[in-house]
Amino acid sequence: MGAGGLGLAHLLWPAAAFAQPANGPDGDAPRRGGKFVYANVYPNNRMGDAHNGRHPYYLLDLNTRSIYNGLTYVDDSLTVQPELAESWSASDDQKTWTINLRSGVKFHDGSSMDADDVLASFAFHQAKTSYARQIERVEKTGPLQVRMHLKQSNSEFPYTLGEYQLMIMPAAPIDTIGLSGIGTGPYRIVDLDPKRRMRTERNPHYWRPGLPHFDTLEIVSLPGRMEVALNGFRSGMYDAVLGVDPGLRPDLERLKNIQINHSSAGDQALMILPKYEGSVFNDKRIRQALALAIDREKVMQVVYGQDMGWVGNDSHLAPPNAEFLAPVKRDVARAKRLLAEAGYPNGIELPTFYFTASWPEIPRVFQVVSQTVKEAGITLPIEQRPSDGYRDWRVGEKTADGQLKHKFAYGPSGVRNPAVSLYRMRPDNNESGYWSGPASDEYMALYNRAIAEKDPAQRRGIYARMQEILHEEVPAIHPVGRKNVLIATTQVRGLRNHSQAWSIRFDDVWKA
Repeated sequence: MGAGGLGLAHLLWPAAAFAQPANGPDGDAPRRGGKFVYANVYPNNRMGDAHNGRHPYYLLDLNTRSIYNGLTYVDDSLTVQPELAESWSASDDQKTWTINLRSGVKFHDGSSMDADDVLASFAFHQAKTSYARQIERVEKTGPLQVRMHLKQSNSEFPYTLGEYQLMIMPAAPIDTIGLSGIGTGPYRIVDLDPKRRMRTERNPHYWRPGLPHFDTLEIVSLPGRMEVALNGFRSGMYDAVLGVDPGLRPDLERLKNIQINHSSAGDQALMILPKYEGSVFNDKRIRQALALAIDREKVMQVVYGQDMGWVGNDSHLAPPNAEFLAPVKRDVARAKRLLAEAGYPNGIELPTFYFTASWPEIPRVFQVVSQTVKEAGITLPIEQRPSDGYRDWRVGEKTADGQLKHKFAYGPSGVRNPAVSLYRMRPDNNESGYWSGPASDEYMALYNRAIAEKDPAQRRGIYARMQEILHEEVPAIHPVGRKNVLIATTQVRGLRNHSQAWSIRFDDVWKA
């Protein structure tokens, strides 16, 4: 078995991956005990109810790793690290992956985690989430070893194993697994008010010795209720707030007893361009014109400022990805020429663009986008929609002839590894607007070549060509991205932000 293109540091448990936290700024050592309460304004459309709210798919907080663990973990540099998997290796064709599990790991109830739990967990995942559907079968090859057989080669498969839905649960039938809320994470659930608050306590069986530090961890869910969260922080109700509007940084810096922590990247504001019969976006020239007309730098500066945002390049990749290509530069003159070639010499009024404020600054993003495209003769009406039911509404319903009349609308897209990110522009995905044609076929052929390639340098070249196709074809537009921001009191130590909002950890957090 080969190493699948991964270095030794990825195959053996790296000491730095989960090193004990450094002492505080005054040289104080981590303190054990106490309570930590944070408010989360991140949206979570998967929140459950009294029946399923403890399940990792429906947990009140997207950050499932307070309660559960995956086989791997993706850190803020977007590097894959071992978690419940101690090491892994791949066959030469990258289709078969052998996973060696960490020994001595126990669930909250004191039972030991082993290969049977992984098999049962992935039987559920294969049936319930797209991230695991690439797995053809999983076999137990030892008490602490499993082998995963993929439907096609995937040199970046370990990244997928770190997805927030692919948590490991105690073995149980597929219709009940996970409902108990029992995991291997640093905290265990004490009580849960679905969609509002969750109280947890230290897991005495946690596999990282000496952690976590707090006796209790409480999560308050306030999706979209930024002012409520900030008022609670100012009054001392919350030790931290996750998902703060990056544009508020200048105001927040005036507060006392506050630390502001931003990640290297975060979600992007994706503009989905529908391509069903009769859609104006079937014409590539109109897609190109819109992409060229947006003043992305202005959107970024107005909404985020230089340090809190970044300019998108119409792929799901972000600046922390080494493969990220610089975006196409704004060109209003060319946008006008393309519109004229498409039969709109006097400009065009596009269909209404819909969005919801899944992030507090999203309305400002599209207000600026709408203003900047006017210079190219493009009128872009915009309309805000309620968050409840938004995704189902924008995806649309099938017509009598089987076509999906989905909306010209916004969708948030998180940052991941290149294989997962670039796969999101596949023709059967709503985010690509169901893009098709020769360029789409070439794109997917390149994708299949890339994920079968063991050499990261070779993959990087293929990924560059895939981004060039996206720049030319514009199946979707990513005008701008946000850096995730959290705030905490100055007493909090060890709390680090993450480009993947769902991957923030609380194992090492303590209060001076």
